[in-house]
Amino acid sequence: MTPEKLRALIAAGETLAVEFKGEERASLTDRQLIEAVVCLANRVGHEAAYLLIGVEDDGRVTGARPRHGAATDLARVAALIANRTRPPLSVRIESVQIDGFTVLAIEIPPQRQPVATSEGVFLQRALGGDGKLACVPMDGYAVQSLQADRGLLDPSAQIVADARWEHLDPLEFERFRRSVRERRGSDESLLDLPDLELAKALGVVDANGVVRGVRLAALLLFGKEDALRRFVPSHEVAFQVLRRLQVEVNDFFRWPLLRTMEEIETRIRARNREQELMVGLLRVGVPDYPERALREALANALIHRDYQRLGAVHFQWQTDQIEITSPGGFPEGVRLDNLLVTAPRPRNPLLADAFKRAGIVERTARGIDTIFYEQLRNGRPAPSYARSNDATVSVVIPGGAANLDFVRLLVTESQQGRDLALDELLILNCLWQTRSLTTDEAAHLVQKPETDTRAALHRLVEAGLVEERGQKKGRTWHLSAAAYRLLGDKAGYVRSRGFEPLQQEQMVLQYVDKHGRITRREAAELCRIGPFQATRLLDRLVKDGRLIRHGERKGAWYERGQKI
Repeated sequence: MTPEKLRALIAAGETLAVEFKGEERASLTDRQLIEAVVCLANRVGHEAAYLLIGVEDDGRVTGARPRHGAATDLARVAALIANRTRPPLSVRIESVQIDGFTVLAIEIPPQRQPVATSEGVFLQRALGGDGKLACVPMDGYAVQSLQADRGLLDPSAQIVADARWEHLDPLEFERFRRSVRERRGSDESLLDLPDLELAKALGVVDANGVVRGVRLAALLLFGKEDALRRFVPSHEVAFQVLRRLQVEVNDFFRWPLLRTMEEIETRIRARNREQELMVGLLRVGVPDYPERALREALANALIHRDYQRLGAVHFQWQTDQIEITSPGGFPEGVRLDNLLVTAPRPRNPLLADAFKRAGIVERTARGIDTIFYEQLRNGRPAPSYARSNDATVSVVIPGGAANLDFVRLLVTESQQGRDLALDELLILNCLWQTRSLTTDEAAHLVQKPETDTRAALHRLVEAGLVEERGQKKGRTWHLSAAAYRLLGDKAGYVRSRGFEPLQQEQMVLQYVDKHGRITRREAAELCRIGPFQATRLLDRLVKDGRLIRHGERKGAWYERGQKI
């Protein structure tokens, strides 16, 4: 921990992974220290956490007081933390001098198991009821939820006390078989099994001759409605149709999951309109919302929700979008910037397996890919998970008018034997909206390394849909003239191509004549080019003697030289 890194942490303020503990008024007791460390160890997140002792809540550095000796003995503090935590925590402690004060920086590595104090106290860093960061006590359900988030526990495989085989509905077993018969990719070996054998094959009951225990997954899949209300009070699904401030439909279901899925799918089909697009002699239907994407999104919400938390899964059909929310944040290791590439991490693996074998979701467990792919191939913006937080996962699927020209382009490519992959669809859709991308921006978009991103870009170049301009760091990617023609916007290519070098030079010189000077940032904005391209443009004008440079690096500015 360097003073510079410490300053950066303090400047960023307190977060779920960073806590300040000031000692301006009173020394931090050993018990308070241990509880603060445990609190950070149990946070939701995969990165290291930091406890900064000697920094007040408002970010003022006031210094840590000596502990365990005339001066702070770091080894004894680390031993204290290990001895008074269960399982023992191994932390890294450093003493950092900043602004004439000593700050103790305690680095707490990510933990797999929930951590308690030696007195059996579980705490978790989270947002309190007032919206501020706090150390919140954890009850048994919260500990189980954290274990599920970290992949250590399958809540859907837990035996439900007092639940019996009689609480399961034979009609729901037949509904499961019907799903297997009607959906592609299902496990047809389950079709001829009697109810008990089917439940055993799915692993949702503990049985050896007689049923000794019924798991949560069995109740969610096959439970009678009154049994679900009694044993799984957190289970609820809402279907709502909202027109601005008016609520047209507001129905809540406490049914088994497959029955709920069927009901909502029926309502989707009744409301989902479809446009007809002719590509040559081929008729292509373009729905308001792709049903396959909605099914995957709803199934994900039901499979991955935290059944330890109260709250319903909400399916909200709004004027120009559908939003599906479910209680419980992303599982450990899943973030907004790796949704498309991270390995599947179901919160309820047993339930997820049953949905796959019923053919409801993809057997590959890449349902999020399907949601994005179906949305993009229907000429609409990509889904967004940006509203998700530590307590809720939310996916917004935009509706509105489809870009039929984009659909036509994709159909034309498919007819020529070029079915575009998700990476290529993401890049094309973004280029249509933003006109240009750098390689870094494209890599961030597809959530893959630069080498994989370049491969996708070059495939689009070879297909004649994209072209590159510039070199090295100044390289940008644009739709080709052929792509704009297929999109019905012939003039778009000319607009996106920007100005030729001679035109750019004249624009810069005219700007300087009018305003007296220009900076690199102003040149980049004026000519709609990147900062590296702007530097080369200005250097060329300096070399020709038409501009004179003053200052260095970011402080450089340019004025008129000899006029030619």
